[in-house]
Amino acid sequence: MPPAETNAPITGGCQCGAVRFSAERLGRASICHCRMCQKAFGGFFGPLVTGFGVVWTRGEPGWFRSSNKVRRGFCADCGTPLAYDFGATAIELAIGALDNPELAPPAIQVNPEHKLSYFDALMSLPTRQPGEAQQADDFLAGIVSHQHPDHDTSTWPPRTE
Repeated sequence: MPPAETNAPITGGCQCGAVRFSAERLGRASICHCRMCQKAFGGFFGPLVTGFGVVWTRGEPGWFRSSNKVRRGFCADCGTPLAYDFGATAIELAIGALDNPELAPPAIQVNPEHKLSYFDALMSLPTRQPGEAQQADDFLAGIVSHQHPDHDTSTWPPRTE
C-alpha cells in the first residue's frame, strides 16, 4: 500500500518536543523484525518509513552507531526513537514519531528470520474494552499528558507564566 496522499506538511518529533523534523515526502513503510530494531524500539519490531528531504526543525537527534553500517537517531532528552540512517540519500523515520502515523501504512515486513514466535498471534489476543475494568478506566481518566502535541509549536515546553 503506498503512503497516504496529503497536502499537509509531513512533520514529526519526539515525545518531549526537544527534537522535531519535517520531510518533503515519504517512501515505502516497513516493519523490521531484526533484533537491533527490537532493542532500539523496545518492542516487537521497528516500524520505519523512508523520508526524503528530511530536515531537523528543532534540535538534533542523538546518534548511536548500532552496527558498522547503521546509526540510529533518538531524542537524547526523552529517548524517543526517531531515525535509522544507513548512509543513503534518504533516511528511515520511525513511523510512530510522525505527527500523523496514518501517512505511513507498512507495505512490507523485513528480516522475518528474527520475528518473535508469538508475533503473528498478537491480533487474536482478547482486547479489554472501556468499562470492563473500572480500576483501569479510573487510572486512564486521571492521566495528564506531558507529551508534545502532534503538530509543530513555536516554543516548547509551553510557558507557564
